[in-house]
Amino acid sequence: MSLDTAAIETLKKVTTATITTIMLKKGLRNVWLRGTKPVRQGQGRLVGKAFTLRFVPAREDLATPESWSKPISTRGAIEAMPEGVIVVADAMGVTDAGIFGDILCARMKKRGVAGLVTDGVLRDGEGCLSTGLPIWCEGVAAPPSVAGLTFVNWQEPIACGGVAVFPDDIIVVDDDGAVLIPAGYLDVVLAEAPEQERMEAWIMSEVDRGVPLPGLYPMNADTKARYEAFKAGAP
Repeated sequence: MSLDTAAIETLKKVTTATITTIMLKKGLRNVWLRGTKPVRQGQGRLVGKAFTLRFVPAREDLATPESWSKPISTRGAIEAMPEGVIVVADAMGVTDAGIFGDILCARMKKRGVAGLVTDGVLRDGEGCLSTGLPIWCEGVAAPPSVAGLTFVNWQEPIACGGVAVFPDDIIVVDDDGAVLIPAGYLDVVLAEAPEQERMEAWIMSEVDRGVPLPGLYPMNADTKARYEAFKAGAP
């Protein structure tokens, strides 16, 4: 389940905005998970493989407090989470039932989970924040998950924020939200993302010194030549 350390360090230097641009160039337009907002700014940029959780609408015979003690439960899923994963929970955008509270978040933190992403909400908001687990979600709500959702499984394909997420896809999160890199595109992103960041940083330096945008962004032939000269002379 682990993601190569070098890959993590590379992606930690790449914004989610840059990743969406690269994915767009490859024909993938739908990789930004809607509704995944940082519970507080400055949580940093995190990278990890997706560990998926799936909820479906509440059904009264299944969504009960007793269900929390069953093998197939959020509790069981947490004990199956490897260190370093980013948990991605499909809560169908339900915002009036919190999928996790402070105790479950604390246990995930203790197990070494890198972060939690969901298109739903949490409960015990202050307590969840106090655990130190980085969280991206739609907000908070007091009712428990079973008030509006039934937990059905983990580590299977899900939809989160309108995006198809498969176990072991790569998730990158920062202050702009959560972005998915399909597992088969990881090498492409690792190869192209650092150069995209470098190019955009150079463009920003040109903007800072007053260069007009036409021909600069996007680059025309002359600008590309200047950029290549810059790279050739850079240490």
